[in-house]
Amino acid sequence: MSTRVRGGRLPLIVPAGLAVTLVVLPMLALLLRVEWTQLPTHLSRPVVGESLRLSAVTTSATMVVVWLVGTPLAWLLARSDHRLTSWLRALVTVPLVLPPVVGGVALLMTYGRRGVVGGWLERTTGLTVPFTTVAVVLAEIFVALPFYVITVEGAMRGLDRRYDQLATTLGAGPVRTFTRVALPMVLPGIAAGSALAWARALGEFGATITFAGSFPGRTQTAPLGVYAALEQDPQAAIALSLVMLLVAVVVLGALRSRWLP
Repeated sequence: MSTRVRGGRLPLIVPAGLAVTLVVLPMLALLLRVEWTQLPTHLSRPVVGESLRLSAVTTSATMVVVWLVGTPLAWLLARSDHRLTSWLRALVTVPLVLPPVVGGVALLMTYGRRGVVGGWLERTTGLTVPFTTVAVVLAEIFVALPFYVITVEGAMRGLDRRYDQLATTLGAGPVRTFTRVALPMVLPGIAAGSALAWARALGEFGATITFAGSFPGRTQTAPLGVYAALEQDPQAAIALSLVMLLVAVVVLGALRSRWLP
């Protein structure tokens, strides 16, 4: 019986193994091309340090904004029964499937010098957003916020609504129920959403290069640093790619409880 089952799985094992190979082989190739003995030297290149520092600053700022605006949004989506809620959820998740370059163009049309908001901002304050560090943060928020909202909403949706009713009977208002009851109970979901959103912000490329450009020390984040170094210093690009691969592994390790029994 067991032999027949294993034999029956063979037609599935072959394409499944090919799928794993298509994903794992490029990562193994990256590891094989690293000059391990010279790795500290390559990591000390200016493009590596500057881009990593800028990514640390911009992703930190991004996460602060995502926490402040994304958490209430996730709560409202989880608790709202309005017929327009599903449409709001769809709008929030559009960046998940939108090509990053298209997102960059949309940001440029919004915050550019002739944009809907950017034009008014320049006329009234003289400030311009595109090709600045602020533009990098806006691009990262645009692509990272949906990951956080969807993850946290799922955690909040799993909360029993009787907790809300109990808090109300004890005199707690909506804000107090949200901060004192809901948030402590969904901290694992918030942590998971934060990890996903931060990783997405760290890896953002298309919207950033379209909206913010690639200026060392100002808008050249780690992915843009890899792209810039690939032609002039391939080993520096490989070293920086290795750092980002390790970050991805750490994030996946932190989220292992979401897919491991």
